[in-house]
Amino acid sequence: MDPTNDPAYVEALRDRAAQIKSEPLGDYFIGRRYYVYRMRFLGYLRKPGQEWKDSSLVVMNEEFKPVPDRLPEISEGEEESFGMDPSKLKEVKRFGFDHNYEYRMKGKFSGSKVYDPNSNMFLPEFILTDYQLINANPSWLISPIEIYNFKVLPKFRGR
Repeated sequence: MDPTNDPAYVEALRDRAAQIKSEPLGDYFIGRRYYVYRMRFLGYLRKPGQEWKDSSLVVMNEEFKPVPDRLPEISEGEEESFGMDPSKLKEVKRFGFDHNYEYRMKGKFSGSKVYDPNSNMFLPEFILTDYQLINANPSWLISPIEIYNFKVLPKFRGR
């Protein structure tokens, strides 16, 4: 059975679209942390009222403000104890602990693309000036049937 024909799937998409359309417009972005082991991008960024499918996977410029999870990365000894699963990293508050958190982000795009050697991608650079946590458990990002793997880049890389 095709899950995209499931009424629950269609309703979830409709509910998300209505939620996004109700966001107050303003001079800010909505950011979703997307943790991938050894990657350095923050995640996805979109304008309020814009669907996630139109978002951009970005690298943050931290000259004015560090990203929300700017904490020490997990050490090899801790990796043996906790692994690299972000749900377990929340307990030790390390880099990536805030996977899937949603933030109100202030700043602007620099107009440059920045090379991330770990992902071998050039991504838009966003100059972060401030952020505020909106939701620590906002559910799925692009599709209600997506499956997260912290060792694999998402298929959706943004616009």
